[in-house]
Amino acid sequence: MTPSVFARLRGVALIACATVIAGCGAQPGQAANGANAVTRANCGIDVIVPESPQRIYAAYQPAIEIAHALGVTDRLVGTAFLDSTVLPEYQDAQAKSVYVEKLPSRDELLAQNPDFVLSGFNGVFAKSAQQSVGTRASLNSLGVRTWVLSPLCPSADGLADEAIDPKTVRFDNVYADLRDLGALWGVPDRADDVVAQLSARIERVRATVGTAQRPRVAVVTPKDDGSYQVAGGLDFITQIIEAAGGVNAFADLTVRRNVPIGAEELIARDPDIILTSQCCDASFTRADAQPQVDRIVGNPAFANSTAVRTGKVHPFLFADRAAGVRIAHATELVAELIHPDLFGR
Repeated sequence: MTPSVFARLRGVALIACATVIAGCGAQPGQAANGANAVTRANCGIDVIVPESPQRIYAAYQPAIEIAHALGVTDRLVGTAFLDSTVLPEYQDAQAKSVYVEKLPSRDELLAQNPDFVLSGFNGVFAKSAQQSVGTRASLNSLGVRTWVLSPLCPSADGLADEAIDPKTVRFDNVYADLRDLGALWGVPDRADDVVAQLSARIERVRATVGTAQRPRVAVVTPKDDGSYQVAGGLDFITQIIEAAGGVNAFADLTVRRNVPIGAEELIARDPDIILTSQCCDASFTRADAQPQVDRIVGNPAFANSTAVRTGKVHPFLFADRAAGVRIAHATELVAELIHPDLFGR
């Protein structure tokens, strides 16, 4: 039986089960509101699990690493689309997980029979996305619960970055996601431990940078057509840079997370430090971002810019911009890059 046929049959069976509840061995309302049901709100949607999910699909790097951090590796039925190597502490766990490079189609996803899909970015559920598994409502109708990391909540189900509320792009929202997922997945103590460790590491960085001068940092991706893309104020790197003792030089651009600009705009802003944004392959490390550094440094137009002139263009990974359990690692790394004197570098 092909995955497409399997998915259609599974969908019909689940819808029939929801319609004729008694025939599926449950009383009306029991599946969603039984004694063991747990409810948490995510992006304006109530996520209700009748019992701890046992078949979790994790899409994108932040989701994959969160699943490993919360200790549910053995419940993963699939992982997809890593932007770089996972953090060292999760490499053994990821090696045991089923992995595909590209996001699954809706049929491919449903063929894995998941009961929960965690997405590190909101586009996987966007109706306009080239690779979408369908809206969250459509998956919920099949008994598949979903979660989008809340710093990326779209303004409505089926949309992507539209109208992200800048106030949601905060460390506290990452911590809240971890605690909510811990409750939904039946691992609340593990979630509390992860939050405590992440927040302690970040607060140590904040204390170290203290009142030091805050350089202006730009996160820049050179494009093949000669243009550039920068991380705007809605991107989570803005919070990471702030905690690391810097300021996002493009924080005022809040229409989208990734903002296209020309070389002239980058020259005019003249950031003190430039970080690249290498993506997307499961084998990438920071060393693979060096060609992006070379393209920026080697462009004669930037010869007199502060970051190039002072040798402060650094290789950096897109994965370290994400709102997930990398936030402590990323904050420590950025702090070391922009304040090497404070961190013995």
